[in-house]
Amino acid sequence: TSIEERQESSKGANPRVGLRKSMTQIPQALASLSLKDKVIVVTGGNSGIGKSIVEVVGSLGAKVVIDYRSHPERTEALIEEVGELGGQSIGVQADVSKLENLQHLIDTAVQTFGKIDVMVNNAGIETRTSILDTSPEDFDKVMNVNLRGVFFATQYAAKQMISQGSGGRIINISSVHEDWPMPNNTPYCVAKGGVRMLTRTAGVELAGKGVSIVNVGPGAVATPINDSTMNDPDLLAKLNAAIPIGRMAQPAEIASVVAFLAGNGASYMTATSVFADGGIMMSSPGL
Repeated sequence: TSIEERQESSKGANPRVGLRKSMTQIPQALASLSLKDKVIVVTGGNSGIGKSIVEVVGSLGAKVVIDYRSHPERTEALIEEVGELGGQSIGVQADVSKLENLQHLIDTAVQTFGKIDVMVNNAGIETRTSILDTSPEDFDKVMNVNLRGVFFATQYAAKQMISQGSGGRIINISSVHEDWPMPNNTPYCVAKGGVRMLTRTAGVELAGKGVSIVNVGPGAVATPINDSTMNDPDLLAKLNAAIPIGRMAQPAEIASVVAFLAGNGASYMTATSVFADGGIMMSSPGL
């Protein structure tokens, strides 16, 4: 059974917009947006939300640098797909937890396309451990990717954007959990809370230098990281019931927000977060 079918069946006769309808509306919503010749780097770009970001911005004319840590065959297939969509892309194998890899990613983007207009810090991991369960190794693993990697990717990209004289935009894929607790996933929440303040503080620091920074905070998204929930009908139904819109997001719905933020229409936005969560952060038990 597909994710879409599981989502639809869990809602029964719910009149809210279905997944297939929403997916067909996304390209229409972006029809007037052009990212032609913008150079966009996407970390963690060959799976999940990152893959969808690459597909959407590539289809809008961007030149995309796809960072990946593993599965080069997926990256090659994605490069081919972006070409079929009318875009241009390259893959760069780089582990964002290693600073020399991050610098290599930035350098390769500039050597290939001459500049960086948008940096999308999307790569992320989680351990699903509590404050009592988390080992130092668990903690360091999450922090090195989700916070330290984002911090220095932001630093390296900002330096490049300033030096090229055109400025640019940094988009951090955060989470509702930058602001909303998730018990038993404490390291992840701590890291996303750090990204929240990184974006706010660095956004203020860099605004006068032509570099803007915005977080995108997804709620529950139908990606492999949530397979355990999506494969359990009871858990999926419970989650959907907690989301005012009544379903999980599809990756393209997050990617469409990123595409807007990468465009000129978001030029006055910085040092803030945009949440695409189906209303879950504002949901109420009705008390």
